[in-house]
Amino acid sequence: MEPVLLDKDGPIGWLTLNRPEKRNALSLKLMTDMLNKLEIIAQDKDIRVIVIRGNGPVFCAGHNLKEMTGTDYDIKHFYKIFSVCAQMMQTLYELPQPVIAQVHGAATAAGCQLVAACDLAIAETGAQFATPGVKIGLFCSTPAVPLVRVIGRRRAMDMLMTGRFVSAEEAERFGLINRIVAPEKLAEQTRNWAMEIGQYSRYTLAFGKQTFYKQVDLDTTSAYNYATNAIVMNCLAADAQEGMLAFLEKRKAEWKDR
Repeated sequence: MEPVLLDKDGPIGWLTLNRPEKRNALSLKLMTDMLNKLEIIAQDKDIRVIVIRGNGPVFCAGHNLKEMTGTDYDIKHFYKIFSVCAQMMQTLYELPQPVIAQVHGAATAAGCQLVAACDLAIAETGAQFATPGVKIGLFCSTPAVPLVRVIGRRRAMDMLMTGRFVSAEEAERFGLINRIVAPEKLAEQTRNWAMEIGQYSRYTLAFGKQTFYKQVDLDTTSAYNYATNAIVMNCLAADAQEGMLAFLEKRKAEWKDR
């Protein structure tokens, strides 16, 4: 059984965590398979948006603790686990396609990290989020990296220090997720959102994602300098010219994806 499934639906690439009996824990095998699938997706010109979801009762329960306990493991083993995890999370930022997390059940520890590392997130009303490592003596240091960048210091520190579960409503208020929908509407609404994004130029989506992350942590002056140069270059792109002309001519744009 493949740890991660990859399916295509028009412009959407669906990545499904496929270890329901393990609550989709991020084992080394699963993370390695995910990296392989992400490499395939990055080169696929037909995929314009990606959705990450989970099979079974929860989205993702974090790392596989059975790979992290006992006397058989040395420091190299732990470095490998967390290095592969960091590589997987950073690859999500580097992908040309925007990535949506579709969350049901619970997203805990590295599972919450995965949600925060995606560009966008949608959850069902009963979804819960937590970074509960503090409860088992293992502070969620790596989940903190994308979490604090998405929800801010005070909110992240609250989640990290208490390990408490955050409801979908609170997660939306924090900015961890964008949308909340009824459980029976989750798949449909996620697909609708992905299709809405997927109608646009692949070049523009990739350019915009890269530009956004490069400027977001700069000071205001540096961000404007970078963004000004970026939008000037964007204006010269074939799809920008086509899009502007199509708007003026009141017709549908025909993307060249360049």
